[in-house]
Amino acid sequence: MTQSGSLRPLRSAGFRYFLAARTVSLFGNAMAPVAIAFAVLQIGGSAGDLGLVLAARSIPLIVFMLYGGVVADRFPRHRVLVVSGLLSALVQSVAAGLLIGGAATVALLALIEAVHGAVSAFTMPAQQGIVPQVVPRDQLQQANALSAGGRNAAFIGGPALAGIVVATAGAGWAVAVDAATFVVSALLFARLRLPAAPVSTGSMVTELREGWSEFVSRTWVWLIVAAFGVLNAVYACAWVTLGPVLAERTFGPQGWGLVLSLQAVGFMAGTVLMLYVRTRHPLRLGMVGALAIVLPLTALSLSPGVALLAAAAFVAGIGFDVFGVAWETALQQHIPIERLSRVSSYDMLGSFVAMPVGQVLAGPLTAVFEVRDVVLAAAGVYAVVALVTLAMPAVWNLRAEQSVPRLGASA
Repeated sequence: MTQSGSLRPLRSAGFRYFLAARTVSLFGNAMAPVAIAFAVLQIGGSAGDLGLVLAARSIPLIVFMLYGGVVADRFPRHRVLVVSGLLSALVQSVAAGLLIGGAATVALLALIEAVHGAVSAFTMPAQQGIVPQVVPRDQLQQANALSAGGRNAAFIGGPALAGIVVATAGAGWAVAVDAATFVVSALLFARLRLPAAPVSTGSMVTELREGWSEFVSRTWVWLIVAAFGVLNAVYACAWVTLGPVLAERTFGPQGWGLVLSLQAVGFMAGTVLMLYVRTRHPLRLGMVGALAIVLPLTALSLSPGVALLAAAAFVAGIGFDVFGVAWETALQQHIPIERLSRVSSYDMLGSFVAMPVGQVLAGPLTAVFEVRDVVLAAAGVYAVVALVTLAMPAVWNLRAEQSVPRLGASA
């Protein structure tokens, strides 16, 4: 149903600082891959070198993600974000200095990106746990929708700005601008005032076990995460990797760019939708939204015109954002806040591992089957997994919760 007062979370000064800080931080994260990619190429690196540098960031991110969740639950989250933001600014400043000064090498950039990846592993879980600390519980969905809008704006504008700076001033200056965004976000996070974190006397391993226990005790949580381990791999294989291949063979890169642009517009439309639509069963709506990706996958396999595929991608973009907001809201409403970052870190770990798996599988599959057949089969697998997950009672019956969740309660 339609809900009035959808911008109420903005009345909270804490949420306004968080929204601004997170958007700027994500803007920097969106700029970084573009800036670093062209930096590697401009110093004479090969495609293999570029892959090495990008992997150097991804591997530490995965390795340290769970520990990032523990730290975010143990210490005040805004302080974790101030420290991680300043560290990100430092490492990117070093990279910028090396590039501008002509002293950068592939090995140095890989080392710098490895440090950046490790720092990001502490940033992301901390950000996930702040929203329920700065807005009332009945405003969580609207707050998450506004936060998603900022994220979408960052991932649309960040790469565009990086490309402009690379083209006009060079990759080194693009990395320097990226470093500046992390300074700004750290200053904004420093303005937050959050409740003191509970003092923990347990070891890091003990707290990881507590987070795991919270994760597996709630059937709907591990079901969704397990399902998206498959769904994200399918998406990475069929859409992210094989989509450009089919586009190149049919309507070309310009048409593919239009399709992706319409998908991004869909993300923003999904944000607006979730500002106003409220539901008693958030994961029902979320999984229906997730199913929407079947439309462009099916259309892509059948070689439609650009207009039809772009329309399908627009609908899928709406669905993606609907799921994202519904999922974040469900976690925040049902997971005790003192364990929220740890549970989120297990969730994010599954996503980060699944994406490269899907990308790697694209090669062997297309060596045996036609690309179109692989994409069509991927659409079928996606639909089956999403529908089965939606039908699970723990997912179907989960209700929106306004009361503060009790530690150890299961659902």
